[in-house]
Amino acid sequence: MPLKRSWQRLMSEIASLSAIEILDSRGKPTLLARCDLADGSLGAASLPSGASTGAAEAHELRDGGDRYAGQGCLRAVANINSEINKALAGRRFERQAQLDKALIELDGSLNKSRLGSNAILGVSLAFCRAQSAQAGLPLYRHLARMADLAPRLPRPMINLFSGGAHAGGQVAIQDVQLVLPKAQSIRHTLEVASDVFRAAAKLIRSRYGMRLLTADEGGLAPPCESSEALLSAAVDAILAAGYKMGDEVALTLDVAATQFYEDDCYQLDAEELSREAMIARLENWCRDYPIVSLEDGLQQDDWTGWRKLLQRLGGRVKILGDDLLCTNTGRIQRAISENAADSLLLKVNQIGTLTEALAALKLARQAGWQVVISARSGETEDDWLADLAAGWAADYIKVGSITQSERLAKYNRLLVLEQMDGLRLEQR
Repeated sequence: MPLKRSWQRLMSEIASLSAIEILDSRGKPTLLARCDLADGSLGAASLPSGASTGAAEAHELRDGGDRYAGQGCLRAVANINSEINKALAGRRFERQAQLDKALIELDGSLNKSRLGSNAILGVSLAFCRAQSAQAGLPLYRHLARMADLAPRLPRPMINLFSGGAHAGGQVAIQDVQLVLPKAQSIRHTLEVASDVFRAAAKLIRSRYGMRLLTADEGGLAPPCESSEALLSAAVDAILAAGYKMGDEVALTLDVAATQFYEDDCYQLDAEELSREAMIARLENWCRDYPIVSLEDGLQQDDWTGWRKLLQRLGGRVKILGDDLLCTNTGRIQRAISENAADSLLLKVNQIGTLTEALAALKLARQAGWQVVISARSGETEDDWLADLAAGWAADYIKVGSITQSERLAKYNRLLVLEQMDGLRLEQR
């Protein structure tokens, strides 16, 4: 029986590795990688790509030149089809960590810039899918076994409004998201989010005369006069949909402050704010609105400011590091040591292999942090992220809004895990 076979030791011989260039949800090139094992098992995975990226992220290899405005991925594709395939085909790997170590050593650079983090991660994910097929396990269970964790459903953070790099910068902050702190199921969460989204669409149509237009991650992008007006509109939409603020529906905020930090100050809409003024503004927002999580409230290298932000708001609001941490264990350890954050936004393509991402997750967990597993602004219809978040028992999953197929693929996969595989959304 496949389930019995799945608990035996695997020895996976790679027959071939291959890749093609595909397009992500923004029409920007990315790649799909495939791993064929000698026993006939195979796995394939499509990669996301970010718009708001941290300086410490692993290097995503792009072609340059005129094709796709320099954003092509044919060099990364060629690296999989040629050098990586030649080096790894015929080799046998028992565990994901062994395969990922071989990829890192083959690249040889500090930030995966020689072969490209997109090429390396593509192979890492495709091998993981192939091993799960070989083991006869659903992907989330294979990932849970890899991490030695009991799988559980993550609580969704659902994009309602977007600004910043995701929506042309009509306001400075990047995303206002919905979260249901006490929801009992993914199904109910999506029902409520749909109600609020429809109420928000009606509100901005009447308030701004704007038809339903969405940003990179499917959120609405109204021409608000300020970031605070965007927050106020979110509260109005929640109330208009018939829900209570805080108890039933709360907000999480992705400030993405690095994107509007310039000349030693924060260019917040029409204002210039110092570090202290920016912290004070964030504190006021968290007092006036039902915000439970604050992502990248300050720029990515302001470690002193992050410490002050955690001192001011920690315990009331989760201080979530994305650009600050870049899923990098060195930066996470520094944030732990300096008390600069208390939650990790985990993006696998920031670091480049599943093994390194798992090390980041375990380090955050050891510190008592919450973990949010996140998609990127450029996504595909591949749903592996939902399995990753469930298999690694993330507290939250951040996918985007409840529009657009590349977002819905992940939510629909969570619905399958809930209603067909019996996973539950736990209170925590």
